[in-house]
Amino acid sequence: MKRAVWTRRPPKGAAAHRDDTELQDWDIDEGPQDVAGWSTGAQANTAAAIRWTAWGLLALGPLLGALAYLSAPAEAGVSQMKPVPTAPATTGAQGAAGFAQLFVAAYIEAGEGDQARLAAYYPDATGLRLEGDSGRRRGEQLTVVRLRQTDRGVWSVTVAARITDTTPSARPSDRPDDKGDAKAGAARSVRYFQVPVATAPTPSGASGYTALAMPAEVAAPEQIKAPALVYGPMRPALPADPRTQAVTEFLTAYLTGAGELDRYLAPGTKLNPVAPAPYTGIAVDSLAIEGEKGTEPVTTVPGDGTTLRLLVALRATGHDEVRNPLTYALTLKARAGRWEIASLDGAPAPATAPTTPPASSAPSTATTPSAAPSTTP
Repeated sequence: MKRAVWTRRPPKGAAAHRDDTELQDWDIDEGPQDVAGWSTGAQANTAAAIRWTAWGLLALGPLLGALAYLSAPAEAGVSQMKPVPTAPATTGAQGAAGFAQLFVAAYIEAGEGDQARLAAYYPDATGLRLEGDSGRRRGEQLTVVRLRQTDRGVWSVTVAARITDTTPSARPSDRPDDKGDAKAGAARSVRYFQVPVATAPTPSGASGYTALAMPAEVAAPEQIKAPALVYGPMRPALPADPRTQAVTEFLTAYLTGAGELDRYLAPGTKLNPVAPAPYTGIAVDSLAIEGEKGTEPVTTVPGDGTTLRLLVALRATGHDEVRNPLTYALTLKARAGRWEIASLDGAPAPATAPTTPPASSAPSTATTPSAAPSTTP
């Protein structure tokens, strides 16, 4: 490496002499220099690297700032400004339903002196006046038929119960006449009780429940008109119909365990037979086919990939030789000239609601605004 050469020049017109204390001019031989182990080339490279790094940081600055802003958590003030959902929370619904069932069961069996039992569900029951013998009635098959939230933390639970009178005079064997049998049947009728239940968290963190009043007996829920379905009318299942053959073979294997179930299933369909098999045989009585209105016999299978929904009404023979009526909603799929089971549907498929026709310009003749709309498809 070439080093700088330092030389001292005597002043012009004067005798040269040495004076180490006097500042002199120095000549420098320019060239690559090495100062404290660093060459001027290395210094230049370092300066260039620093300069490019600085420019890079300046260019990345806006991008890094945007990423930091987007990744920062929302402030508490912003989250507080979010609108509160108007729909009531469903927390505690299942617990309120079970609590109401237990309360109704205790209420049905309660008699004189059972105030403390009822107070476990409704604290003000300690001041009630109860009559009759304790346990004279028994509630069976209790089930929740309606559950709705009336306010925050308050549920209205309607419980159905089949009530049996346990007193000897109410038993059918003690009532040989027809009128007695009718009264005994009334004693085992299904009745409905509405219970208001409040729920709130307890100090331990679990949900707590209490009844706000004694049960109120209410009317049975109204039965609605069944909606129209996509299937045609039920018609006899003909043995020569390939659809009858397909569903009979599948349901026989499914309900009786006779035969291999997979051979009747479409590719990709997974079903397990009922086990242990509850029936010894089946007889398919009638079919309702999607979109089918005629009664002409069908003996052919359409092209591969064709799907068809249908209802199957059958009678299954139990191990006691008693035939039980059953209905299945199935979807079939055609493949290789035969029908296969594509799915065992959870419910019959309802028909699509008809499109409402445009309003006529003529004045309406209807005079009852509350009349129910027509359900004719």
